[in-house]
Amino acid sequence: MLLASMLLGACATHPARTGALPRGDLRLDTESVARVRHAGLLGTTTTSAAPLTVASTLARVAPVLLAVLGNHGRVDELEERLEECARQAEYQVNSSLFGNRAPTREECGEELEVDGCGEPITRAMLLGRQKHVIALACAREVLSQLWPAPFSIEQRYRYYRASRLLEAISPEKELQIIKRGCTDELKGTIKPDIVLHADYNLLQAVLVLDFKFPCPPSNRPRWTEYGATSAFPGMNQGQLYKDALGGEVLLLTPRGIR
Repeated sequence: MLLASMLLGACATHPARTGALPRGDLRLDTESVARVRHAGLLGTTTTSAAPLTVASTLARVAPVLLAVLGNHGRVDELEERLEECARQAEYQVNSSLFGNRAPTREECGEELEVDGCGEPITRAMLLGRQKHVIALACAREVLSQLWPAPFSIEQRYRYYRASRLLEAISPEKELQIIKRGCTDELKGTIKPDIVLHADYNLLQAVLVLDFKFPCPPSNRPRWTEYGATSAFPGMNQGQLYKDALGGEVLLLTPRGIR
C-alpha cells in the first residue's frame, strides 16, 4: 500500500455512508511507513528510546494504523471501543428479546419470513440485522472521534474482478433496488460494514472491518463463502474485500476482533 504522502483536510462525503473529522495535517513519508510496517511484522515498534510491545490485534495485523493514529495507545483505544460497540449491540438485542439469555440454536434457525426472491429469512438473519444497526451507529460515533481520515460505513461497491475495476454505488441507487424486493440486481456487489481510508481515495482501504454476530453465540464467526453460481465463486467475503479494496481485513465480533 502506498502511503508515501497523506494530507488530511476537510472531507466532503455522503453523511449517511462516509465520515471524517480531520483535525490538522498528517504527513507520512515512505521511510516512516516502511518502519512502522516492519516493526508490526516483528511484533514491536521501535523508537529511539526502547521497543514497545504491540498489544492490540489492529496494531499487529495492520501496523500502518500506527502511522495514521500516531501511537499504540490510540490504536488500542480504537480497537477497544469498536469491540464494545459489538458487545453492546449483542447485549441490547438479546436482552430485549430473550431476557437474560442468548437465543438457542433452534430459535436461530427458525424461518420467519421470505424475501422478494422467495428465499427464507431466519431469526438469526433478523437478529443480525438489528445488531448491525446498533453496532454501526456506535462505530460511526467512535470513528468520528478517533479516526483522523475518511471512513465509509456500509458503502456498497460493484466489483468487476476480471478487470479489477471497483465502483461505488450511490445510496439512492441501492435503495431503489432494495425497494423492488428482489435483490438479484445486487449480484456482483460487496458491502463491507466499515472501510478505513488513509486519504481521499475512497476506493482504497487501509483496513476493512465486518461485524459478525454468530447465532447461537457458540458458533464460530466466519466469512460468507461464495458458491459456484455466485459472481465470485471460490472466494469468501474477506478474500473478496481484500482483493477489491486492498488493506487488511478483519472480523469484528462481541468476543473481539479476529
